[in-house]
Amino acid sequence: MISQERPTLIARSLAEVTAPAVVVGVGAGPDGPLLLTDALPDEAAVALESSLELLGVKGRPDEVHRLPGLSGSRWPLLVLVGLGDLDQDGGADDEALRQASGAAVRSLAGTQSVALALPADTPSRLAAVAEGAALGAYAFTAFTSAGDTPGRAPVSTVELVTPLPASASEPVLRRAAVIGDAVCAVRDLVNTPPSHLYPASFADAVVADLEGTDVDVRVWDETQLAAEGFGGILGIGQGSSRPPRLVRVEHAPAGARAHVALVGKGITFDTGGISLKPPASMMTMKSDMAGAATVFAVVRAAAALEIPVRVTGWLAMAENMPSDTALRPSDVLTMHGGKTVEVMNTDAEGRVVMADALVAATDERPDAVLDVATLTGAQLVALGVRHTGVMGDEALRDEVVAAAGAAGELAWPMPIPEQLRPSLDSRVADISNMGERFGGMMTAAAFLREFVDAGRPVAERTESPTPWAHLDIAGPSFNESAAYGYTPRDATGTMVRTLVGLIAGRAG
Repeated sequence: MISQERPTLIARSLAEVTAPAVVVGVGAGPDGPLLLTDALPDEAAVALESSLELLGVKGRPDEVHRLPGLSGSRWPLLVLVGLGDLDQDGGADDEALRQASGAAVRSLAGTQSVALALPADTPSRLAAVAEGAALGAYAFTAFTSAGDTPGRAPVSTVELVTPLPASASEPVLRRAAVIGDAVCAVRDLVNTPPSHLYPASFADAVVADLEGTDVDVRVWDETQLAAEGFGGILGIGQGSSRPPRLVRVEHAPAGARAHVALVGKGITFDTGGISLKPPASMMTMKSDMAGAATVFAVVRAAAALEIPVRVTGWLAMAENMPSDTALRPSDVLTMHGGKTVEVMNTDAEGRVVMADALVAATDERPDAVLDVATLTGAQLVALGVRHTGVMGDEALRDEVVAAAGAAGELAWPMPIPEQLRPSLDSRVADISNMGERFGGMMTAAAFLREFVDAGRPVAERTESPTPWAHLDIAGPSFNESAAYGYTPRDATGTMVRTLVGLIAGRAG
């Protein structure tokens, strides 16, 4: 379920490269395309650059051209990849390098080994090129017949040309490999069909994957959930023959400098329940557990990188199905911590399972709590399919957005207007799971905010509230269009890099 077949990343000098294909960058300069490489003999480089426009090479992002080896060059295959617009100094920024590396490696599927001779003369640039390669070399083939793989196998060995000594390059490549593995683990889980990924099997996969690591795992089954009052998770899952689960994963290093809690939505398939979705809207609902997969992968990566921060992850898993036992509109659930919720729409289920987990997470008094969810269609309406919406306490919200910018991911800060909260009022319970339709992404965040610290005494949570941020990844978590850069079709693994970077920043 979670494939371990990831590319091997190797730092090499130009003279040490053994791969048959070498990738070089072409930038879009003010006066035309410019070749950015010292991997070719001077005469060959000059001749190639003078021919770029004739060859139709523009240097645009995602542009990949294959050429036979040039005279004087020892590589049978030369690959030109676009870096986009160059800066004032004639260089490319880190994200441009990351995207170009990913696009090149992705396009070279079927080639066993590739050398990337992109600008990698600093640790930051090398990290970008290595991450792009690790993310671009991905394919999901778990359910294809033996020997019948659609498309070609991804690149298995990537040689990164860099002048940096091993003492500088090895830690960079190790981190890139861990990050790439974490992102691709999310992709593997999200791409797994709901016939095979359901709450119990998801929980089992997490336990199996973390066996032998220092990450602690606890799983609540339906009996334990009932005993401890997790009414939200149980209520959403009660219509399915496959009962819900709650999974807690923890990286707790000695001498941890901070404690960050993460909560992930893990709806393994969402029909909408009794409030049934139209058939076309169910086509990608196997991806509704991307938040939980992200939380699992981030904790796993934090442990592998030995980040000196305690990280607790809460994966709220349920399958939302219609049946004679399913939750009905107007039913009232008693949540973990005691709040009651009137469920007016069973298709607004993610916020309900996450509410239970937010209470449990903040009962442990972390320094900050962040939740990640494919929560609302309104996120796509507001921000499209590539930007994550970030809401919550202003300082933490802005910290998430800054971490996303540093990681090369797209996130946008959004408010939670106070006028939206009254729309969630219920005449029979503490709160309703449905409120104002317009601005629905922010209304859902207003609901979640009600459960941060909800299990703590009122005086305590008023005096020292837990900083909280909510990440709505409904659009960017699943790419229904063509692949681009290091992003494949289907599951993307968005926000893993952002959250790992934020946690590392908390280490001081």
